[in-house]
This record gives sequence, structure tokens and C-alpha cells, in this order.
Amino acid sequence: MSQPESNPPSMEVGQRLRELREERRISLRELGRLSGISVNALSLIERGQTSPSVSTLYKLVEALGVPITAIFRAEPQRQEIIFRSAAQRSKIAFPLGVWEGLGGEDFVGRVQPFMLTLEIGADSGAQPIIHTGHEFVMCVEGSLEYRVEGQSFSLGPGDSLLFAARLRHCWRNPGDKIAKVVVVLSGFEEYESPIGYHVSVQENGRAAGV
Repeated sequence: MSQPESNPPSMEVGQRLRELREERRISLRELGRLSGISVNALSLIERGQTSPSVSTLYKLVEALGVPITAIFRAEPQRQEIIFRSAAQRSKIAFPLGVWEGLGGEDFVGRVQPFMLTLEIGADSGAQPIIHTGHEFVMCVEGSLEYRVEGQSFSLGPGDSLLFAARLRHCWRNPGDKIAKVVVVLSGFEEYESPIGYHVSVQENGRAAGV
């Protein structure tokens, strides 16, 4: 007998967001005002009918006054040593890709390693990305094109790129297959959530930068 399928990530995230909102006695309208996200979009997210982007999640947890780890039903104290098995990674689906946390969510220092799985055509949007700190990128599978201050860099498996994140940059998957990329953001200011700059949603549903 086959095992019943678990809820899709979008439904689980939506249910958790609704629980957090109701625990704090915040209405959808009020959460929309605090987060800058429309009530209609919030309703779709809570019902699991759409997957929120990483940047949307950061806006919501900030409005709710909880850490990003609260979405995954765990709010551990940040630690100096973090071990993550592949099966333990936090995963968030977004249009044309999946974000996987590599432990930075719970680490005491200002470093955020994560993996992006990018479908064909995924890109960071029309607006360039700028944030504080440094950015390291390594292509694991497929191909990735990064543009930094007008310079174009084509990355294949094993290729890497390191640059000051204050430089205007953007990325896209130009290939004909899925790309997997490890990104490490470090040295950013405490007030920033730089992951959110890299994964967002455009009106046409494509992956986009903030």
C-alpha cells in the first residue's frame, strides 16, 4: 500500500503563516498593511494556492515579528556550530525554482549560505541587485550567467565567482536544463536580509530580484 503524500510545501508554509498571524490576533488586512503585500495575495498564500517567494516570506516574518525559522515550526537559539544533513535542509519553493537553506538561518554570524535550484529561464529580474557585504557563487550543475557592473561571467559546473555585493549585479539561467547554484552571502549589515534581494516574484510569475 502506498503511503499518503505529504502536504506540498506551499500548503505547509501557508498554514504556518496563518497560525502565526492568528496567534498574534492580526487580521489579513492589517498584515497586508504591515508587510506591503495585498490581502488577495496573502489569502492565496495562506490557503496554499501559491508559493511565497523568499523575499515575500522575509516581509511577512518581519511584519509578524518572528524569525524566519518560525515558518518551519522551530525557533532555536542561534548557534556557533551548525550541522545540516541534506534531508534537514529548509526548502522554500518559488516560481521557477527552489531555495534551500544551508544553516545560515540558525547561525550566530552574518553569513547566509544557500542553494538555488533554477529552472530554464529563471532570472533575477529587470532591476540590478545591490546590498552590503560580499557574495560568493559556485555553479554545481547546469549553467549560470552573472553580470557584475556590466561585466558578464558564464559559470559552468565547478566555476565560481566572488565579488563585493555593493556592485550592481544580476543573474540568469541561460541554459537548456536546470541549474543548481550555491550562494554564500557574508559581511552584510544586521538590518539586511540579503537573501530576499535574490529571490522574489514579478507580476508575470518569473523569479526576480527585489
